[in-house]
Amino acid sequence: MPEELRRKGRPKRFSGEPSQPTIQALDRALDVLILLQTREGITLSEIARELDQSVATIHRVLSTLEAREFVETNAASQEWHIGPAAFRVGSAFLRRRNVVERSRPIMRELMQRTGETSNLGVEWNDRVLFVSQMETHQPIRAFFRPGTVAPLYASGIGKALLTTYPAEKLAAYLETAELERFTEKTLTSVAELSADLDKSRARGYVVDDEERTEGMRCVAAPIYNDFGEAIAAISVSGPTARMPGDKIETLGEAVRDAAATVSHLIGAGGRDR
Repeated sequence: MPEELRRKGRPKRFSGEPSQPTIQALDRALDVLILLQTREGITLSEIARELDQSVATIHRVLSTLEAREFVETNAASQEWHIGPAAFRVGSAFLRRRNVVERSRPIMRELMQRTGETSNLGVEWNDRVLFVSQMETHQPIRAFFRPGTVAPLYASGIGKALLTTYPAEKLAAYLETAELERFTEKTLTSVAELSADLDKSRARGYVVDDEERTEGMRCVAAPIYNDFGEAIAAISVSGPTARMPGDKIETLGEAVRDAAATVSHLIGAGGRDR
């Protein structure tokens, strides 16, 4: 195979192969880490049961990961948790995106201005990946743990990103997306989703009106880099009782302003702070 066609970062012997072999022990370790990141704490026997592996096998995996600080255990409860090394590795993903660091003070300002939780998300594998959150102090609030994923079409941040798609890319997405219904208000037809995106694009912000979770609303706007590419979106979300219809326009203006500020901070033109 010509050198220029060889995939970068791959051993020469693997070039051009239709599929790559996996390492079973590594697969098991990753399965354990993925399970742990979804729980506040879980015991050895519970991990073994959920992953359909023997206790002895999972104990070896956990011991190996613990030695490298990827997991840790609470001696009193006998529960396992994600460790500091996993956090450091995961943080490397965020360091690639300057927008996360630059957004934090703006998210705090947005939370204080609106009284609602502010979120930051990026597109990942045709979904929204929530990467940062600034929680409100209100007793009832929206909560999206960093690392949570959601469909593009059924989240404020996701729809904000969809409004920036070129026509051909959006058409391709709409043609293949499985528009699953989560609530009575989920937009499950191409026509109604397209109409919603058109309206949102014109006003500069989108509204998730109980489309993913009943009783919760979200208002979001896209963030652009210096090439004019949408690389993230920022939002506020909270219960419908605190985000009634007559307040949406004010919230939309606040979110749109915050998105423009972050865009400016990461190099996009057209806004002074």
